Amino acid sequence: MANFVHYQNRHNMGMLKEFKEFAMKGNLVDIAVGFVMGAAFTKLVTAFTGGIVSPLISLLTDKVNFQDLKWVLRPGVAEVKDAAGAVSVPASAEVAITYGNFLQSTIDFLIVAFVMFMVVKAVNAMKKPEAPAAPAGPTEDQKLLTEIRDLLKK
Repeated sequence: MANFVHYQNRHNMGMLKEFKEFAMKGNLVDIAVGFVMGAAFTKLVTAFTGGIVSPLISLLTDKVNFQDLKWVLRPGVAEVKDAAGAVSVPASAEVAITYGNFLQSTIDFLIVAFVMFMVVKAVNAMKKPEAPAAPAGPTEDQKLLTEIRDLLKK
């Protein structure tokens, strides 16, 4: 039993060390930072779209708010009571396809995608171009053919 406990402790320490090495790799840290920055940037773009882009579009579309854009499939009905107070027509909720939020999210996505495209393009432009590979020497077949050609010239 004592050997098993010793093995478990040693195994757990090895796993902890292995996890620490994995977590501290540069790529994983870069991904985590990128994820946090992306989430913050998305919030920024959402605020930009909701606070600046949507009102400007509303000016062009006769004061339409994206949140209000919907296609009503069945209008809602208010409850109707008769003189005795009994419900003669029950209330029913409106059934509608609300596409305004989808449009706003699409605009948000397009802005984020465009900015990410520009960032990747800028990073690629900053990278040094790779030097062209040195031309490879002749293959064994080419060397043999060259020797045959030289012998035939004699």
